Amino acid sequence: MLKLWKWYQNCLAVHPVKTQIISSGLIWGLGDIAAQTITHYTAVKHGPTADKELLKINWKRVATTSLFGFGFVGPVGHFWYEGLDQFIRLRLRLQPKSFRFVGAKVAIDGFLFGPLDLLIFFSYMGFSTGKNVVQIKEDVKRDFFPALVFEGGIWPVVQIMNFRFIPVRYQLLYVNLFCLLDSSFLSWIEQQDDAPWKQWFTSLIGSKEQKDQSDCA
Repeated sequence: MLKLWKWYQNCLAVHPVKTQIISSGLIWGLGDIAAQTITHYTAVKHGPTADKELLKINWKRVATTSLFGFGFVGPVGHFWYEGLDQFIRLRLRLQPKSFRFVGAKVAIDGFLFGPLDLLIFFSYMGFSTGKNVVQIKEDVKRDFFPALVFEGGIWPVVQIMNFRFIPVRYQLLYVNLFCLLDSSFLSWIEQQDDAPWKQWFTSLIGSKEQKDQSDCA
């Protein structure tokens, strides 16, 4: 394990962007495999005996999700954490590791990068399956808010630890380790289609929109 860590450190020092891209793609692919496994065995546990078939991994979907890690999470995440650190230190001139420094990073990351990441993920997964813009809008409306709520309760804690204790060059790796769980969660969310709990979230949004429209009338 120590040799593997030293090898990773060397790769990160010599080829930082390439290393982040490859590791992100692999981790997101593993996350999708985990999500498919969870979805399958959940269905087996609650479904009829006749539906209890062996797990068959959808490798096309795994490749699609891996490409999201390769094409977006890796390169964008690398420059995001580097740029965010420089912005907070040089433009806002906050003391590194201070309460205000960490708080500013968590807030900016949570309000900008987090929602953008979710929006791009669900849109990308929709386009990759051949859906049109109207269908993707419905999928985003159905999936975005539940994912944002659940992740909003987890990622701030993860990022506080990240920005307080992890050096900038390792912050994406730290995030990617949690992304193994996160990518599993997002893939699972995307595979749930019109599950009852999703319909509940959607009904909340619809009720709020109708209330706003009636207030404006």
